[in-house]
Amino acid sequence: MAMSLTPPGETPPAEGSIGEVHRQPADGGIWEHPRFWAGLILLGSIFFAAYFIGRIFGYG
Repeated sequence: MAMSLTPPGETPPAEGSIGEVHRQPADGGIWEHPRFWAGLILLGSIFFAAYFIGRIFGYG
């Protein structure tokens, strides 16, 4: 049986692993606050609909 030169619990360098666990940061950006953007879209659609409803009843 061949002798292993790699200590137990470590990945041999031939397997291509970086050998360290690192935490993946959050994506961030505009997707950080989806409720804000959904609320902004909802508010805009309410104003858009209110404009045309107002036009139907003679306002504006």
